[in-house]
Amino acid sequence: MAKTNNKRLLILGGGLIGLSLAHSLAKKGHHVEVLSRRRNEAAGFVAAGMLAPHAEGLSGNLLKLGQASLEQIPNWVKTIESDSGINCGLRKCGIVVPFLNIQDRKVYPTSHLGQNLTKNQLKEEIPGISSHWKTGLLFEQDGQIDNRRRLMRALEKACVELGVCFQEGIEVQEIIKKKDIFKGVLIQTAEGKNEKIFANEAILCCGAWSKSLLNPIPIFPVKGQMFSIQGPKDALNRIIFGPGIYLVPREDGLIIVGATSEKDAGFSEGLTPNGQSELQKGINSLLPIAQSWPHMERWWGFRPCTPDEAPILGSSPLTGLWLATGHHRNGVLLAAITVQLLTKSICQESLSKTEKNLLMSFQWNRFKNN
Repeated sequence: MAKTNNKRLLILGGGLIGLSLAHSLAKKGHHVEVLSRRRNEAAGFVAAGMLAPHAEGLSGNLLKLGQASLEQIPNWVKTIESDSGINCGLRKCGIVVPFLNIQDRKVYPTSHLGQNLTKNQLKEEIPGISSHWKTGLLFEQDGQIDNRRRLMRALEKACVELGVCFQEGIEVQEIIKKKDIFKGVLIQTAEGKNEKIFANEAILCCGAWSKSLLNPIPIFPVKGQMFSIQGPKDALNRIIFGPGIYLVPREDGLIIVGATSEKDAGFSEGLTPNGQSELQKGINSLLPIAQSWPHMERWWGFRPCTPDEAPILGSSPLTGLWLATGHHRNGVLLAAITVQLLTKSICQESLSKTEKNLLMSFQWNRFKNN
């Protein structure tokens, strides 16, 4: 059985990027339909919600993309909150990156964009930090959003309010094309029925699963395990971003602890003792006083990674199929700029010179000769 609607714009993937684009394009008057297998498996529900282009030490065009998105985030979030009635927990709380010595701090890629901290200043910013950290950088311009409990729910509600159609439990099995033109998708429903959905345009934002639908894009999963602990309220006011470990405090005292980076795990689901032990060791090395704080929840997910750990944005090998995937560990940070660039492109609105340059830097074909 075939469903035909030439006015449809399909969003292939119901994660943070997919919902953000659905929301933006619905506001522009598009008839948007989101096809997703399980929205709760999306990286947007798994991530810690850091907005940290500076604290993460990004560089080059990826830093520029992150900075552009960070600038857009307040207005982007304000629109989502207005459409949904849900506060998204956006906070410019600042992020501290600790170092074992001054030399390590000096060679950090974004050190010139942060404030140098002495050992005493580091202890003032992070009460209880382990004594082996001798110095640090404070990036007051960075922050966080409560993606797991608030932002994703707000986006879902905002999309529903705008008439976005959701099809959950849908397995997109194949892209239908004629020559090099996108025509639709072959799906399997939750009831096991095979159907074709035809549309003139779609956006591929299936995260770590994107390559299965479009082989030329080099995306692979990087598994990450996380957990949360409950600390005293205001025990930690800044995010701590250490080597291989970070602690992200919410306003109610919940602290997100992440994340492992398992490049060889493929799509193997579930928690592992090694992964959980690695996170616990990370807490011990950063904030020993947090060792005894009770654990609240444990989870895992799959980051969509590319060879250069940067996203793939814009057009694809198929006319009518757009790409917004491969955001790796920066999906939450880059959501706002992804929405801006893709919405303008799809709606054929003029892009500024800066926007054009950003879009050109993250095209799919940058990998063709690799």
